[in-house]
Amino acid sequence: MSFAFDALGQHLWRSHWHLVAHRNELPSHGDFLRLKVLDQEVVVFNDGGDLVAFDNRCPHRGARMFLADHGRQAATCGYHGWTYNRGEFLIPERERFKSCQIDKVDFRRWQTDWAGDFLFVSDRPAQPLVEQLGGVLPLLEDISFGVTGRHDWNAYAFECDWKIALENALEPYHVPLVHPGSLGLLDLQAGHNEFHGRNSVWYAPVGNARVARSLARVSELFALDFQYAGYMSIYIYPFTMISSTHGLSYSLQHFLPSSQAERTHFYSRMLTMPLHSGRDPAVVASFLASTAATNRRVFEEDHEVCKRVPLDTWSPQPPAFASDAEEKLIHFRASCRDVQAAMAHHGTDL
Repeated sequence: MSFAFDALGQHLWRSHWHLVAHRNELPSHGDFLRLKVLDQEVVVFNDGGDLVAFDNRCPHRGARMFLADHGRQAATCGYHGWTYNRGEFLIPERERFKSCQIDKVDFRRWQTDWAGDFLFVSDRPAQPLVEQLGGVLPLLEDISFGVTGRHDWNAYAFECDWKIALENALEPYHVPLVHPGSLGLLDLQAGHNEFHGRNSVWYAPVGNARVARSLARVSELFALDFQYAGYMSIYIYPFTMISSTHGLSYSLQHFLPSSQAERTHFYSRMLTMPLHSGRDPAVVASFLASTAATNRRVFEEDHEVCKRVPLDTWSPQPPAFASDAEEKLIHFRASCRDVQAAMAHHGTDL
């Protein structure tokens, strides 16, 4: 089967819901984050308490409104001063726009929906969010209600296709060789996988007894309503992963298609969890800093190995030689086959 450059990625971006933010990452008016996918830039913006999602282009002449990946600023275009604020555009010399319907001006927006306090966006969703998430929805809700904010942000281009990068994240078979001094120190056991439609979850006990005891002691500092006392990796089809060890923080990762071949827009964020009342955040500062540094090291190690894998090695068919540690990868490919078959049936650009 031949298809236009990443028709699968383009179709998945248009037709699915995508987790883009947690409510507590953007608590104040003017807080924003920006994600690049294909040839678009999606901005999530706190507009007077409402989180809205729109294309990062001023509707006047198309200039980018936001140049940073995240921060807090007015939604003001640096070209002509158009400003979006509390649901409307403030336009300098508005009276000069006599020959157009200036009152109808707006961004190109994405639809939004919520899974607990996790915000999802979509262009033209093929199904409601609750149906896309299926049985993984209660898990996401349980996690989301405990998140207090964001500790770390990491973004760069993986020099490989998004499917290569994502499949690497889906299988633990590579961990002992690629991550011996980082993720491998946990000595993760085989655990088990759960599948919810096209989504999946891997639960794995921590085999390193010393590390497990240390994590248990740190856990006593946190006020957690939900916790898996091991390593948990959640895959939200098609582009998103959430992982955590003992539920003390959560790493939210995106493997987004690029308009350039053999490139992936990679993002990761470390989401924080609440401490018991009266606990000084300083007591976990070094733990959070160490966790963030380890996460970054893991992603860099993943990037280095993924650069070795050219796109023409990928197929929607299961690998000819696959271990039982690659079960989630095989499930991902089956999902991609289903989507490609539906695209072909409906005449989508293949």
